[in-house]
Amino acid sequence: MNKAKIINHCLVGARYVPSVNCNQRPDGCNINLLVIHNISLPPGKYDNKFVEKFFTNALDHSIHPYFSTIDELKVSSHLFIRRGGEVIQFVPFDQRAWHAGASCFQDKENCNDFSIGIELEGQDNEPYERVQYDVLLKISRELMSAYPGITPERICGHSDISSGRKTDPGPAFDWAYFRSRLS
Repeated sequence: MNKAKIINHCLVGARYVPSVNCNQRPDGCNINLLVIHNISLPPGKYDNKFVEKFFTNALDHSIHPYFSTIDELKVSSHLFIRRGGEVIQFVPFDQRAWHAGASCFQDKENCNDFSIGIELEGQDNEPYERVQYDVLLKISRELMSAYPGITPERICGHSDISSGRKTDPGPAFDWAYFRSRLS
């Protein structure tokens, strides 16, 4: 991905796999927060289609014991950045993806209403790939341009908005590196 570009609330060049786990944002709600997450299914396993299937309600919960613990969940994110840098879009940015759950940022609850969620393929304590940072940085810059309410100060981790409930993107995410290259 040379430069990120957004047209009609979709990232050009991303593979689009639509999820039904989304809905309209509340009237008058401005997009002004970017939330970084991580996911791998089963935990710590990469390079498979399980996240795609999970976000599209097509995951066979009998394949792995962990999957039975998430079989009732209906979740999605706007984007998923795989370890090799491939980007998959599940929900257009103007729609409300179901990525944050119970959440609060600067005393405003229900972050799904006003945020964009990006999942990195990974887990809390395993370093992310440099290409994931490169792609995330390009996308973040374009999101800040397309949605001016998103500023560097309004980019956070899931753990920042769901403290005590969520830990991602975890201590392996290099915030100093990311923030130093964001401008």
